[in-house]
Order: sequence, then structure tokens, then C-alpha cells
Amino acid sequence: MTTEKRKVLGRGLETLLPPRHLPHAPVAVPAPAATGPAKDDDVRHIPIEHLERNPYQTRSATMDPASIAELAASIKAVGILQPIMVRPVAGGHYQIIAGERRWEASRQAGLATIPALIRHVSNEQAMEMTIIENLLREDLNPVEQARAFERLGRDFGLTQDQMAIRVGRDRASIANFMRLLKLPPSVQSLVERDEISLSHAKLLLTLPTPGEMERLALRIVDEGLSVRYTQDTVDALVNPHPKVAKERVVEANVRHAENVLQQTLGVRVQINDRQGKGKIIIEYHSLDDYDRILAALGVKQ
Repeated sequence: MTTEKRKVLGRGLETLLPPRHLPHAPVAVPAPAATGPAKDDDVRHIPIEHLERNPYQTRSATMDPASIAELAASIKAVGILQPIMVRPVAGGHYQIIAGERRWEASRQAGLATIPALIRHVSNEQAMEMTIIENLLREDLNPVEQARAFERLGRDFGLTQDQMAIRVGRDRASIANFMRLLKLPPSVQSLVERDEISLSHAKLLLTLPTPGEMERLALRIVDEGLSVRYTQDTVDALVNPHPKVAKERVVEANVRHAENVLQQTLGVRVQINDRQGKGKIIIEYHSLDDYDRILAALGVKQ
């Protein structure tokens, strides 16, 4: 996670609970053991076996083994650089709010304990914090983000403007992600597996029916259609029959007048007449045409 992401993560979680102060340096000195009543914002070294997974985790993808192995190697070398966040549960155990990757990597690194920030929060607060923490991750796929935003609105009544403040994004971006949930489930799965891109998915959303979305999505996968080609295909599906210009009906005497003017001026002339009223349109395509028309009309420059 980049420095910028960490800053945004801090702002996002602080919107849910009162301010707190985290250590700025890596946790390298022993922290108090996990004994006695835990106060809010305590940082303790909690035994690995006393930690429980987050039941509110919304990410559908499993942890990448190679990524966890790299993190475990880093933890062996320099320790935990940032405490995980937990809340007390029954039996002297703690439930992880944020930091499951660090916990799993610490287990693989053979650590007996892990530094953790204690927070006393409700089930609802823990769920909201987990969703927001997930949204601030860089590896969340577009559909997972869309579902997380949808859950924040459905379960917590947050508006898109409120979501934007919590995760440090603009409201339009959130709206675009949430629109992905209008795709058929089969197409959402293709986006989740990165078989079609977010740009492709946005184009599919402009089609009028789920069936058309599914059929074109399969073509994108099977034929490797580019975004540009997909755009052209969507345009053809949405507007299958180009408008045919209506044949212009012109009375014989008006047509004769047009022909005479065109021969005299040497340019295209159109007369639009409606019951003795209308306009004469004289086209020119160069300054020479312009000068010749004025001269023919007796206009001095």
C-alpha cells in the first residue's frame, strides 16, 4: 500500500470513530502483553492463536500465496511496521478489523504474537470499517468495489457524497463503479476475473438488454475485441438503421430558378419556398467563389 493510500486510509477510518494517535515508527519494542481489560486505542502484542478472522470481510478473492510469502519474509527481516486493528470478543480473543494479510504473514513467519490496536466497536462499526478498508486497497477488482459501495449505501444508509469523503474519491467515480452491478451476473464474473476490462464493461452498460450485454461480452472474450471495436459494435447495435434523408420535394418553377442561379453563380444554390416565403441558400467553398458571387450580384467591395 502506497504512502498516499495509507493517508487516505487514515482519513477514512477516522470518520467512523474519535481521533487516535498511532506510533509513527515500526513497532520494534515490546508492547504490553494482552492481559487485563483492554482500553480503546491500546497497542498490545496479542498471541497469534487468540486472533479470529474478520466475519465481515467482503473481498471475494483469496489471498495471493506469493504476496503473503513476500510479506512474511519482510516481517522476518524488519518486523511488523504497522499494528493490525482488532476488537475484543468473547473468551479473551480478538477479532480482526483490518490487517488479515499481516496476520496471515505473521503466522507464516513464525511469530508468536502480533502488535494490534484495540478498538471497542459494535458489529455495525466493524463491518463499515472493514468495507472502507477494503475499498482503500489497490488490488480490489471493480466489481468488488461496486459491491462494497452498494453495501455501504444499503446497510449503512450512506449517500455517494458521504462515501466519497470516507474513501477519498469523487462521487462520479463511485457512481460509475456502482453502475457495474446493473450488468448480468455472468458479465460481472468476467470483469472480476479480468477477462474483460472496466472500459469494456462501461460500453456494455449502454446496451438496452441483458441478453445483448452477455452476447457481446462473450464476443469480447472469444474474439479479443478491442475497446475501440467494441465501441463501434455497440454503436451499430444501438443505432442499427442510419436515418435516411427524406427526398426533397421541389416545385418545378423553384427547381428551374435554382438551376438558373447555379449556372449564373457557379456554385450550389438551394431555394426553400413555403407559400411565397422562404430563403435562398448560396454555398461557396473558397474566396474566389465568394468574390465571384458578389460580382455577379453587383455588390462592390
